[in-house]
Amino acid sequence: MILIKSSKEIAKLRVAGQLTGQALVKAGEVIEPGMTTKELDNILRKFYTSHGAKPAFLGYGGFPGSACISVNDEVIHGIPGPRKLKEGDIVSVDTGALIDGYYGDSCKTFAVGEISDAAKALLKSTEESLYIALAMAKPGVRLGDIGAAIQKHNESNGYGVVREYVGHGVGKNLHEEPEVPNFGREGHGVKLQAGMVIAIEPMINEGTAKIKVMPDGWTVKTLDGKLSAHFEHTIAITANGNVILTEP
Repeated sequence: MILIKSSKEIAKLRVAGQLTGQALVKAGEVIEPGMTTKELDNILRKFYTSHGAKPAFLGYGGFPGSACISVNDEVIHGIPGPRKLKEGDIVSVDTGALIDGYYGDSCKTFAVGEISDAAKALLKSTEESLYIALAMAKPGVRLGDIGAAIQKHNESNGYGVVREYVGHGVGKNLHEEPEVPNFGREGHGVKLQAGMVIAIEPMINEGTAKIKVMPDGWTVKTLDGKLSAHFEHTIAITANGNVILTEP
């Protein structure tokens, strides 16, 4: 069931979303070659607790980190650990705040130092497709329209669009209905209406769209070992369009 949020609920989601956005700003400030993904995770954990929030992902379904930190060919759900970031890496930081019973959820893929032109192009296409989707999201638009636009933009640039993982509703639960795919058919799918809160999150691969889940049960990698990028915002649908809740 899709839950329509009241203005009071959206205000609380905005608080959680803003803090999530601020956490990603913090991540961008501290990421550097030589840092371990666990060190980055610890910084985000302390950031949330110092602002009176809980890290939304910590313990969620048993996940051991405060953020999913996915490097290079890791698509999503990378577990923070001893891996050291190095010059030229790209690192996706997917994170969220839980405060006053409501969730934030956002992701950004960062460059570690100077990255290749190919990596820059992948990040550009993925982020562009998110903002194409955000510009479309308003009452009456169908999720198939949004998914089709994301798919078309990235596939036209030669990239693979991940099918197995999609966006979702956000509220008192981190994952709610509806699912928000990054692919689809125009004119199909759930019709957006005011009061819906959804996370749109293109996960785009440099090569094949196919993925594999690693033995840890969490980390998802590209099947061909090529790069993957991930950008996400949580938005509230309004009468005239939408409001990005996870802007810092």
